[in-house]
Amino acid sequence: MDKLIYTAMSGAAHALNRQSGIANNLANAASPGFRAEIHRLRAVPVLSEGLPTRAFAVDANVSSDFTPGPIQETGRALDIAVQGKGWIALQMPDGSEAYTRNGNLELGPNGVLQTRSGLPVAGDGGSISVPPDSRVTIAADGTVSVLPTSGTRTAVAAIGRIKLVDPSPEQLERGADGLFRLSGSEVADVATGVKVLGGHLEGSNVNAVEQMVAMIATARQFELQMKLLGSAEANDRAATQLLTQR
Repeated sequence: MDKLIYTAMSGAAHALNRQSGIANNLANAASPGFRAEIHRLRAVPVLSEGLPTRAFAVDANVSSDFTPGPIQETGRALDIAVQGKGWIALQMPDGSEAYTRNGNLELGPNGVLQTRSGLPVAGDGGSISVPPDSRVTIAADGTVSVLPTSGTRTAVAAIGRIKLVDPSPEQLERGADGLFRLSGSEVADVATGVKVLGGHLEGSNVNAVEQMVAMIATARQFELQMKLLGSAEANDRAATQLLTQR
C-alpha cells in the first residue's frame, strides 16, 4: 500500500512538472535558436530502515535536445545562424558568459552589437561597437566588418569578431533565462571551426505536433496517478471496514 501511495503521489507531481516543460517548449516553438527541454521519469526506492516498500518517481533526466533547428533566410545583415555545432557567446552583467543559438542581433543605443534582450555579444576584446552611419556585414568566421554609408567611402574595415564556441553538450546547463552556461562558471574557448551564415536565422527545434502528443500523454499519466490514489483510498477504507467487523 505504501509503495502505491508514494509512487502515485510523486508520479503525479512530476507529471505536472513535465507538463510545465512541454508548455514551455510549445511557447517557444517560434523562438529562434530555442532548444527543447526533455523530461524522463523513473522510480527510485526510499533508502530508509523500516520503510522498504516506499518508492518515489523522480526526474531521472532533465536535459535539452541539441538537434539543430531549420535555417531560414531573412536577408537582414545582423541576423546570423550557426551552421552545425557551436554557440554564440554573450557577455552577462556579472561578467560571466552565456551561450545562445539565437542570432537575431541588433545595435544598441551606443552602437554595441547585442541581442534583442540587450545582452552584448562577446568579441575578441570584449563587446563589439559599430560606428554610426555604417553598413555591417558578418563573415562566416564571425568577423564583423563595416563600410561607411556617408562621407567619403573607404575600404571595408574589420572592427571585431564574434566569439564562437563549441563546448560539449554534457558541459552545458540551461539557466532560468533560457541561455546556456558551462558548469562551474567556466568560460568556453574560441572554436575556430564554428561557422555562421549571415542573413539567416536558425529556428526552434521544437516539433509542435510531438509536443502536443506528449502533452496529451502526460495528462493521461497524471489522471492515471490520481486514479491509483483513489484506488489506494478505497482499498484502505475496505480494509478498515473488515477489521472493524471482527
